[in-house]
Amino acid sequence: MAKEEILTIEDVIKEARRYLTEEDALFLRRAYEFAEDAHKEQYRKSGEPYIIHPVQVAGILVELEMDPETIAGGFLHDVLEDTDITLEEMKKHFSTEVVMLVDGVTKLGKIKYKSKEALQAENHRKMFVAMAKDIRVILIKLADRLHNMRTLKHLPPEKQRRISNETLEIFAPLAHRLGISTIKWELEDTALRYLNPQQYYRIVQLMKQKRDQRETYIDDVMNEVTSQLKDVNIEADISGRPKHLYSIYTKMVKQNKQFNEIYDLLAVRIIVDSIKDCYAVLGIIHTCWKPMPGRFKDYIAMPKPNLYQSLHTTVIGPKGDPLEVQIRTKEMHEIAEFGIAAHWAYKEGRQLARDKKSFEEKLTWFREILDWQNETHDAEEFMESLKVDLFSDMVYVFTPKGDVIELPSGSVPLDFAYKVHTEIGNQTIGSKINGKMEPLDYELKNGDIIEVMTSKHSYGPSQDWLKITQTSQAKNKIKQFFKKQRREENISKGKEAVDKEIRALGIDPKEALTQENLKRVYERFNFINEEEMYAAVGYQGITAALIATRLTEKIRRTKLKEQNLEETLEEVKNETPSKKVQKRDSGVQVEGVDNLLVRLSKCCNPVPGDNIIGYITKGRGVSVHRSDCPNVQTEEAKQRYLHVEWEGTQTDKKQYHVDLEISGYDRRGLLNEVLQAVNETKTNITQVNGRSDRNKMAVIHITILIHNTNHLRRIVERIKQIKDVYTVTRTIQ
Repeated sequence: MAKEEILTIEDVIKEARRYLTEEDALFLRRAYEFAEDAHKEQYRKSGEPYIIHPVQVAGILVELEMDPETIAGGFLHDVLEDTDITLEEMKKHFSTEVVMLVDGVTKLGKIKYKSKEALQAENHRKMFVAMAKDIRVILIKLADRLHNMRTLKHLPPEKQRRISNETLEIFAPLAHRLGISTIKWELEDTALRYLNPQQYYRIVQLMKQKRDQRETYIDDVMNEVTSQLKDVNIEADISGRPKHLYSIYTKMVKQNKQFNEIYDLLAVRIIVDSIKDCYAVLGIIHTCWKPMPGRFKDYIAMPKPNLYQSLHTTVIGPKGDPLEVQIRTKEMHEIAEFGIAAHWAYKEGRQLARDKKSFEEKLTWFREILDWQNETHDAEEFMESLKVDLFSDMVYVFTPKGDVIELPSGSVPLDFAYKVHTEIGNQTIGSKINGKMEPLDYELKNGDIIEVMTSKHSYGPSQDWLKITQTSQAKNKIKQFFKKQRREENISKGKEAVDKEIRALGIDPKEALTQENLKRVYERFNFINEEEMYAAVGYQGITAALIATRLTEKIRRTKLKEQNLEETLEEVKNETPSKKVQKRDSGVQVEGVDNLLVRLSKCCNPVPGDNIIGYITKGRGVSVHRSDCPNVQTEEAKQRYLHVEWEGTQTDKKQYHVDLEISGYDRRGLLNEVLQAVNETKTNITQVNGRSDRNKMAVIHITILIHNTNHLRRIVERIKQIKDVYTVTRTIQ
């Protein structure tokens, strides 16, 4: 699906006319003109007119052969978020359906949140809830994300990594769950390019080196299969299947293998007319070449939850190399490529999906999102639940009647019981796995046959079940049980827990538990009243610590200000500033002023050679910042500016703290090499910490003592010489 050329509106309309009516084409042009007018004089980071982005998003949706309303949503998806157009104004020009789709992908930009993480979680929560009402919301969002990933090179490295991480955590798994492999693979490969460029380009190079050899091998296989199928009069479309970079990378990381050990780089896809032909071709393949044990999967008889159907087998090919073969019908192939989008695809004026009821049943997991949204009061907790239930690896188990139940990997019999029915879960007293009694915390495996044992005389779930169960669905239903059965007890228990947490923060509960304060907090978490809030704490629907933190935040802020004021007054009493003191302490001179306390700001750690500004603080003299420090860029801050300058050669004898962030490929010995490089420059290190993510991206933070910017430049250049180091940046707190 990856494309380099930029589509024009004429290209998109022309492509849409292949399957839409002339009336639909006029409607799409009207949506484009509305978006073009709304985005006029707006430009992207690349310098291109902003309207180019919505046109490319609409183009991706046309490629998926989506309906007119969804394509119009693609043209309009940024109008509410990035222009002055309001929801009410848009309703005057477009149908409720189109406006709902656009609103579903619009971020919560005008609301202030405590952190970027909280804002992002709320944005995702809003999107998923809208998606549960109409799945086309996420199709627009995936098209939007795909084009953003294609143009990611225009953003700074830190944003590239953040957006790529989010793409791998949220959007690529979503594309997978929706079966849209064309989008999934491109998102994953592009994200890998920015998160681990060295490995990305290494794999690209390795694949290029053996391309001719692989293509010759695949051609031989295809000729042999074509000949065999001709003998039995089966028509088939046979092609080599390219292996995607990210899947090779994950196999190398998870299975600790080298590139030449990945055996399914060679793959053939065979597309036939009927299911009967699929199994006939499978028989021919297994007659020609010996199948590898345990490598046959029948997704036709047992489709994946994302609607995917195909036969997979791995055989020992002509030259003794493993060869993966996929066999499917044309319709199965379309669904494999476009997934759920194929069910909105217009084919000669009608939708592809024939059995709407069956289609809806296969998407019941989306409907559960609404239940989680109603039960979860914290957006970040909601997103964590979603990642566990929707994006983790899945396990497929059977009921005694042979029905397939899909659960997240790591699930236990209790998760299975609550998936079947709430009352079965509440009345569970034991479980049989494959005919054998097993404990309720037994980890389910693929193919297990589960029989849940229940009793009408059961007292219901235990609190311990909340620790045993893995799925959000099971946990929420257990919490609902306790919520209904023990309301009074939960209110009492919750109030006691909140009181205890408030005291632990060194605050008198009476001071925090005012009616005004309680109302502010329970409304913040979407509770009807304080009793509902306390009850939720009692049945562990929300933590007492979180409620206590929200109830005391204003009190703690006030106390902190008072404490800081007392400390400042004490410092002023003990200080006897003079010109000599000022030189010795900071190496900075304030123009026209001698007897003044000067200190270097810890947020940006200025060093000799940096352009600096003085900032007059309240009660703490002059704070010296780098001129590009974001903490003193407001209009209010600029009114407190003071001219300052470095004290010449005196500063060369002083040492100054500088924070550096080093990012690179996480390999053994990287940290040691960084520390050794700094030591070679005879520089003191005062602090070191680092982390790495699942994409093998390492980020190291070090604090060093330097004399001036020339000294710093030497250190940075030395670190950049280390193999697998991508960037070295100076950080501002």
